Amino acid sequence: MTALRVGLIVPSSNTTMETEIPAMLHLRETIRPERFTFHSSRMRMKHVTPEELRAMDCDSERCAVELADADVDVLAYACLIAIMAQGEGYHRRSEEKLYAAAKASANLDAPVISSAGALVEALHHLGAKKVSIITPYVPALTEVVCDYIHTEGIEVHDTISLGVADNLAVGRLDPAHLTELAHKIDTNGVDALVLSACVQMPSLPAVQIVQDQFDIPVLSASVATVWKMLKVLGLETVVPRAGALLAGS
Repeated sequence: MTALRVGLIVPSSNTTMETEIPAMLHLRETIRPERFTFHSSRMRMKHVTPEELRAMDCDSERCAVELADADVDVLAYACLIAIMAQGEGYHRRSEEKLYAAAKASANLDAPVISSAGALVEALHHLGAKKVSIITPYVPALTEVVCDYIHTEGIEVHDTISLGVADNLAVGRLDPAHLTELAHKIDTNGVDALVLSACVQMPSLPAVQIVQDQFDIPVLSASVATVWKMLKVLGLETVVPRAGALLAGS
């Protein structure tokens, strides 16, 4: 069987998506026949500020063209806040723009997804009308995420912002801390808990641990990205021990 090629557009300082996405898909390989390889292109960004996010997003088309040269089977824009900071519904315009760039450059007809769009769609798939979210961002950027999710028809009930602006420092956060934060955030009456609304904050080691302690779906931006990736590839959306979204039910 030929391995499916996964193309990732990531911030230059991101150290998490190229570990968590392969980790989940390699876990899937233990229970399903499909195999995957991983290929990345990077956009320059070191600090999570509106200015750097705008500049980085402008570089995304170049990345799509580079990944088109590798003839990838799916292309994922793996930065949630960069999309959400550009305004209401931007994930749709971004995905269309990147698809057009890859098509024009190398006649690539592969699906294009974004972590921002994947998170929103995953929450709707779970039937979530109200959620609580944990982010590494400064509060102002967490508010951007909340507003974006709200415009997509989902209420954010409570948030925890860790206030980390250095993107490398975000990638070094201990995911074990999320198991404590999950019990501090208010989840009364919510339909889902977003354990990490950021693709750079490591969360995969904590997702199933927290899921086992809650009776609502527990997910992260990276988990949602894998779910959407599998969906557009026409594959069963199942990964062992990655929370309710990827439980295959």
